[in-house]
Amino acid sequence: MTAVRICSEDDLEVGTAVRVVIDDVAIAVVRDSAGAVHAIGDTCTHGDISLAEGFVEDQTLECWAHGSKFSILTGKPTSLPAYEPVPVYAVTIVDGEVFIDPAVDVAV
Repeated sequence: MTAVRICSEDDLEVGTAVRVVIDDVAIAVVRDSAGAVHAIGDTCTHGDISLAEGFVEDQTLECWAHGSKFSILTGKPTSLPAYEPVPVYAVTIVDGEVFIDPAVDVAV
């Protein structure tokens, strides 16, 4: 699969996450405090909860339900109760537009 345009970079607020679905793959698109855009699997590996509804803090996205935090760089949980990572997808910015390829887990 090729990268899919998600939105404009300006559509993403700093310190927030949004949920997108590409070909049945749920992805949390995160803009960190430095303004960089990241994409990780949207489903918490502990409780089947949307991570995009959680909280962005530094380089993590926290599940609102049970408090597990996931690195937005590696997908690995940084706190319990989750212990399985989520996938991480490559983000490409072209002329201010955000593209993600849901077929490529860059953390593997």
